Amino acid sequence: MTEIAIVGGKADAGRIAADFIVDTLARRAEPTLGLATGSTPLPVWSALAERALDLSAVRGFALDEYVGLPAGHPESYRAVVDRDIVAPLGLDPARVRVPGDDDGPLAQAGERYETAIAAAGGVDLQILGIGRTGHIGFNEPGSSLASRTRLKALTPATRADNARFFDSVDDVPTHCLTQGVGTILDAGTLVLLAFGEQKAAAVAAAVEGPLTSSCPASAIQLHRRAVVIVDEAAASLLEHREYYRFAWDHREIASA
Repeated sequence: MTEIAIVGGKADAGRIAADFIVDTLARRAEPTLGLATGSTPLPVWSALAERALDLSAVRGFALDEYVGLPAGHPESYRAVVDRDIVAPLGLDPARVRVPGDDDGPLAQAGERYETAIAAAGGVDLQILGIGRTGHIGFNEPGSSLASRTRLKALTPATRADNARFFDSVDDVPTHCLTQGVGTILDAGTLVLLAFGEQKAAAVAAAVEGPLTSSCPASAIQLHRRAVVIVDEAAASLLEHREYYRFAWDHREIASA
């Protein structure tokens, strides 16, 4: 089953996620991380940067990228990944990819990205956030749970949520390239983070609700090693949260 860690705050969540990443780094000479952007994963990158590790051999694949922003736009996910992840962690920029960054035809960008992930040996650990609509990556409600990297239209709710990064909602792109739900499920480990009461309904639907394309994040229930790290507010609608606390506190015994 999905492991649930209910923590006191973002810093605690970041440290736990960083521990999973460090464990992954120890298992492969050239590990591959799935990189998520936005504010939610920032504590993860901060906690990992504090470890002062040599991450020059790490490969990275971003979850998604806007379509239509000019090259060098500060809110393109290429720019965000470079600013928030590559530079602080000392990653090799040449080993970090975002969808559509190869300047090839847009129509085949998803297929090329899938090929690149496969050539790297797959993603060992994927960091995820979750949207208020239950989306992971930019897989909006209704996305196939078997979907692969592809072009998608963004919902008005997602564009409204992301408008804080732009001058206005009208400046938020209407389309993106995103890894599919099926692509995400191929990763060796999934680590999903969520903070705040506004994410509580989506977290409950993903963890305890039915498996449904109406909540793409519910697909994590199918994964062999998924970890969900949430603060108290984001966990507030979980029916079995006291059991999750007990199971997390006793996970070492369960794995012995």
